[in-house]
Amino acid sequence: MNENRTSTSPVLPLLDTRGPVLRPGDTGYDEERQGFQTAYAHRPVLAVGAEHADDVRAAVRYAAAHGLGVAVQSTGHGLAAASDGGVLVSTGRMKGLRIDPAARTARAEAGVVWAEVIEAAAAHGLAPLNGSAPGVGVVGYLTGGGLGILGRQFGYAADRVRSFDLVTADGALRHVTADSEPELFWALRGGGAGFGVVTAVEFDLVPLAELYGGVLAFADEQVPGALAAYLRWTADLPEALTSSVALMTWPDAPFAPEAYRGRYVMAVRVAFTGSAAEGARLVAPLRELGPLFDDLRVLPYTESHTIHSDPPHPHPYDGDNALVTAVPEEALGALTGEGARAGAVVQIKHLGGAMGREPQVPNAVGFRGARYLVSVLSGLFELDRSGARALHADVLAPLAGVRLGRNRNHLFGDHGELVVRDAYEGGVLRRLGAVRLAYDPRGVFGPSAF
Repeated sequence: MNENRTSTSPVLPLLDTRGPVLRPGDTGYDEERQGFQTAYAHRPVLAVGAEHADDVRAAVRYAAAHGLGVAVQSTGHGLAAASDGGVLVSTGRMKGLRIDPAARTARAEAGVVWAEVIEAAAAHGLAPLNGSAPGVGVVGYLTGGGLGILGRQFGYAADRVRSFDLVTADGALRHVTADSEPELFWALRGGGAGFGVVTAVEFDLVPLAELYGGVLAFADEQVPGALAAYLRWTADLPEALTSSVALMTWPDAPFAPEAYRGRYVMAVRVAFTGSAAEGARLVAPLRELGPLFDDLRVLPYTESHTIHSDPPHPHPYDGDNALVTAVPEEALGALTGEGARAGAVVQIKHLGGAMGREPQVPNAVGFRGARYLVSVLSGLFELDRSGARALHADVLAPLAGVRLGRNRNHLFGDHGELVVRDAYEGGVLRRLGAVRLAYDPRGVFGPSAF
């Protein structure tokens, strides 16, 4: 039991938990509230390092009893709005993970990250529908929808969720399924945070031990033509091939791949679940352009993170995105222009396929009619937040005529409630708002964006 008896912070009574309970000034308080996103950090009056669902229940009941709000953090990749005051529930210590190879499912507690699921599932010839970064937390990714590296074939990862264990604002631990609480189950799959604290989630795995994938890269003067060719290429691809591009200027630094150093590079990231021969045939039109770099190969699924090679170290960043029906030719100048080259990473993810269809049990994922997700992200090193957002607005402005909305999981930074609302159609927003009001009428989990 942790009763936090050594803290000198005044006012609040004691809280018993298995995990640590920390106040400002306590050893470990700053580490508990920091995440992968270092531009923002929660500033709670209490930080509860939950080790078990009972710790979460105790923290939520405590907060409700003392008129405090509750914020939640596992890895902190998607940290958007930092809370000031209240209780922070940190779930990173909750590491239970179980694979059921017969049912092809996984049950992961709230601190599990995708790298752990990938490794555990691979022992049974199975794979999860993870995203590009293996250090991302399972729960936040799934509640935000989950746009994965195999999405065109298998859909959004939220489409394959079977159940949640959730502590709601009344401190109750609920097992939420399509049958037990259908409206809450609908909202949790794609509706994001604010409905409670997820302590565990069960989801489907797919039979997959390896894939054909990797990177084709083009540099400098090749990029505009290669980008136009990529967009034409995506017009007629099988659903088994999911791809994206990343455009950025690489620093001339030792950590950058040698071929990329100091150059403006467009990396085409490919994940194909068919044969190597068929994969090679499909990518032939891009190879004919003469890429600077080509490492397409058959790789075990445990190496799928190498396709994107997302940065593994915490850092400050901010970003925005647009879900669009097309990427028109007149937008290419802004996406590859000097402003974007100097201060941003621009990504274009090819959507459609199974992501464009409602799953058998519908959920709150928005704008399934989008064909591409265009996102723009900047590290907050030389740019401050206002400068980054001005740049992002300029890059995305030419997409206004084809824009449907935003993707929830690719909003990086505190953009405010109006921007979050932009991730959902009107009817979905009203339904999410009704669910939020039903389960958190007093706003324990903060103001509703719906």
